[in-house]
Amino acid sequence: MAANEHMTAHTSTIYIPLLDEGTEVWRPVNARDLGGGVYEISSDAAPEEHEQWAFAPGERVRTALRALSGGEPVLVASERVVPAI
Repeated sequence: MAANEHMTAHTSTIYIPLLDEGTEVWRPVNARDLGGGVYEISSDAAPEEHEQWAFAPGERVRTALRALSGGEPVLVASERVVPAI
């Protein structure tokens, strides 16, 4: 058994920008914390029929803290992270 099999994945809510909305719109999704500010968007997450997400379910993204309309800083997906080969 590998050493990391006993570790539980930490899941958090991150916010993904929606495209083609005319104004900034963010969708909260569950994502697994991979460390170093990188998260993997839950593959169970799915855009609503009318939404176009900047990042797809299952993708790894780098996050940054950003204050949205509520004023409290939240983690937002800022760029795609390509896994090392």
